[in-house]
Amino acid sequence: MSMSKIKVGDTVRVITGKDKGREGKVLSIDHAKNRVTVEGVNLITKHAKQNQQNPNGGIIHKEGTVDMSNVMLVLNGKPVRVGFEVKDGKKIRVAKTADGTVAID
Repeated sequence: MSMSKIKVGDTVRVITGKDKGREGKVLSIDHAKNRVTVEGVNLITKHAKQNQQNPNGGIIHKEGTVDMSNVMLVLNGKPVRVGFEVKDGKKIRVAKTADGTVAID
C-alpha cells in the first residue's frame, strides 16, 4: 500500500468549491474513492426517523466527503505541498515550502 499525502488528524484547507478557504481536521479517509471527511466542511442535512439511538428523530447536520485533490495540508498556518523522501531506509512525508523541505512526521 502506498502512503497517502493526507492522514487522519492532519489540518487541511479546502482550495476549491463552496467551502474554499475553510480549514479543519481530517476525520476520516476513504482510500478507495479518494475522498476525505473534514471537520466543519461540506455540511449536509439529513432527515432521520425516530429509532432507539435517536428517539426524537429530526434533522441531523453532519460532514460530507470532499475529494482529496480539493484539500491541501496546512503546516504552521500555511498550506504546503506534500512529498516523500527516503531517509535511513524509511519513506517519510515532507512539506515542500519556499524555504525548502521540512519533515512532517
